[in-house]
Amino acid sequence: MAESSGRGARRGRQARRESRAKAAPQAVAPYIKRKIPLTELLGEEGLAIIEANADTLLEEIGIEFRDDAEALALWKEAGADISGERVRFPKGMLRSIIKSAPARFTQHARNPTRSVEIGGDAMVFAPVYGPPFVSDLDQGRRYGTIEDFRNFAKLTYMLPYLHHAGGTLCEPVDLPVNKRHYDMLYSHIKYSDKAFMGSVTAPQRAEDSVRMAEILFGESFTDANTVLLNLINVNSPLVYDATMLGALKVYARHNQASVVSPFILAGAMSPVTAAGTLAQLLAEAMAGIALTQLIRPGVAVIFGAFVSSISMQSGAPTFGTPEGTLLLNGAAQLARRLNLPFRSGGSFTSSKVPDAQAAQESAQSMLATVLSGTNFVLHAAGWMEGGLCSSYEKLVMDADQLGMMHVLAEGIDFSEEGQAMDALREVGPGGHFLGAQHTQRNFETAFYRSSIADNNSYEQWDLDGRKDSAARANAQWKEMLDNYQPPPLDEALDEALLAFMAERKGSFPDSKF
Repeated sequence: MAESSGRGARRGRQARRESRAKAAPQAVAPYIKRKIPLTELLGEEGLAIIEANADTLLEEIGIEFRDDAEALALWKEAGADISGERVRFPKGMLRSIIKSAPARFTQHARNPTRSVEIGGDAMVFAPVYGPPFVSDLDQGRRYGTIEDFRNFAKLTYMLPYLHHAGGTLCEPVDLPVNKRHYDMLYSHIKYSDKAFMGSVTAPQRAEDSVRMAEILFGESFTDANTVLLNLINVNSPLVYDATMLGALKVYARHNQASVVSPFILAGAMSPVTAAGTLAQLLAEAMAGIALTQLIRPGVAVIFGAFVSSISMQSGAPTFGTPEGTLLLNGAAQLARRLNLPFRSGGSFTSSKVPDAQAAQESAQSMLATVLSGTNFVLHAAGWMEGGLCSSYEKLVMDADQLGMMHVLAEGIDFSEEGQAMDALREVGPGGHFLGAQHTQRNFETAFYRSSIADNNSYEQWDLDGRKDSAARANAQWKEMLDNYQPPPLDEALDEALLAFMAERKGSFPDSKF
């Protein structure tokens, strides 16, 4: 009888856990407004040294702007020294130009309640960006398809602690390279109502992204407001290529925000030291940021940084390392000194599966991201295999960790309820707080409750099937897709988007490049 009763209680607990797991993805969490102080690891002397070295690098060595006569002409008119494609900048020139960029801005979503603030004390989490492969426990690792992309768009929409839809959730390789951006953008618009990112793989694809945004938001609203982010990677060391420059110019002209991000694997694409890498990163970022202001003064822009150490044995990127934390934290401080929003960090790992290595490296990276005061966090969930793979299981596992970061960023509650003096008076010496009125009022929201972690006894875990975190995540994302309901989209807008896509796709042949 006792065993039967115990099993009944365990089944009841299991049902409650399953109910919470199903309910959690439907919730909505606004972007973070941090209430904890910044962690700053660099002092004034160190920051001044890095800034001086960046100025020297810009003046003596310079940066190449390849295959873009327009960019060179803009720099010449601004007073830079041009030698071929190499541009050298007088000391202080870039800082002066950058002053017109806003310290914070709003990126509007088609659902106004999902719009996000970027900069200041705000922190916005966006999912993984760019992998050609996808992975799940059932089918393993494989090339991504448009169906995978749609699935990730739906999951990102449903996960409450992802505030932003992101951009290239995976590469849908079953579609032509020169046309897949239409379906990717449409998926963001159709299956989610969060803010999203545009295409940067060719200037015309950037133009197409703006056009689709104009259909969705209206031309005048789009011209006056930020409705798209786009990721501009520097070809470190010290090179901007024609593709990235072309996309940057399109978005800047249309008043859309660029995330100007040097992509650096320290030891290969920058010096092996943190100070040397940060000087190079600052120089590269300032050059791209300033270019946006030459094109359209006042356009929103984000100081970005993707910086990782590498294995000196294999050359592969490494994550969750102390060097990575130092670089991320230093870059955040440099961005704040320019009065700019900052992008970096994420749930990084080199692991090939959602295992202990993936969890450890991602937790280290994300904690450093939050404590350093990052404003826009790309790759906050789903990143695996050094960015080559988008993982279904890791997406929901990481998103669960993001919920914990929400609680951390709130800091300690010092309200009267937070101080809990009535509970201390009620219980007194030798008692317990489980039945206290204060506990009864607050028990449902007092502590973060993970939808992934198993905190039960060994016996209960054994009875539930001995599942690890990845297996529980596998069940959760499938349940989420089964329960997915699309956000409403005006039929006329939907038809206009589909008509635009059909017209554009039919106007030129498919391409593999």
